[in-house]
Amino acid sequence: MLLQLCLAALLFSSGTMKADSVERVRFIDGPYGKLSVRMVTPPDFDPASQQYPVILVMHGVMATKQTPPLPHLAGQLAKEGYVCLRFDFNAQGGSDGDLLKNTVPSEIEDARAVFQYARSLPFAKNVSLLGHSQGGLVATLLAGDLQQKGTPPQALALLAPGVSVRRYAREGKFFGAKCDPSNPPEYVRVWWYRFGRDYIQSAQTLPIEEAASQYTGPVCVIQGGKDNIVPPEDVEAFLPNLPQAQFTRIDNAGHLFLWHQAQVLSLLKAFFAENL
Repeated sequence: MLLQLCLAALLFSSGTMKADSVERVRFIDGPYGKLSVRMVTPPDFDPASQQYPVILVMHGVMATKQTPPLPHLAGQLAKEGYVCLRFDFNAQGGSDGDLLKNTVPSEIEDARAVFQYARSLPFAKNVSLLGHSQGGLVATLLAGDLQQKGTPPQALALLAPGVSVRRYAREGKFFGAKCDPSNPPEYVRVWWYRFGRDYIQSAQTLPIEEAASQYTGPVCVIQGGKDNIVPPEDVEAFLPNLPQAQFTRIDNAGHLFLWHQAQVLSLLKAFFAENL
């Protein structure tokens, strides 16, 4: 995973946005402190006289809003006329928080705060969710809850959605590290990262299937056939909970879609163009 991130950073650290796209950094109030948000706007952005579809872009675990493939995808989607909001979950990147208190439910609340912020923007035509890995799991859980509350996202796009998180927590296995899932320690260390006890225990009871089945809007799911973080068989077994989903398996792609950015982008462009 670490090697993949380093390779991705080299591949996509530059040249991902046209000069006339603008990326603005801002901080908004979240439930656990300030959330760091990057807004990427289309060329010739004119919020005073035009409305734009807004896409919330959510990163995975042990990552930030700057982790590939999300900056590249957001920059390219902005060129298609979308406003993309990438943000760091609590205790990640530039956002406030205590890592040992970070959980999937706490990230759902972060995403809810950004969703509400996006809806309040005067130029927002509608708001959709795009999540990678655990960000895809968060997006799914949030979409189902928002549907129940009558304010669903316009569309939901999931890249290698982290539906394996609950199984990992129940087994007490995290990227090679192990613990007793019935009595987890204060934290489990994986490389530089720490999964806290609250994360492990709360992940064991996530209502993933229920939330997915509640969302009735359009869904796009893209999965790599060689993903060794979120096994493709886990995602494919989960798909019946999203009967409306458009599913694409890219056979040779890994978790970060390093060599398949163009194909992922093409699929996302077509999906958003059809539904936004």
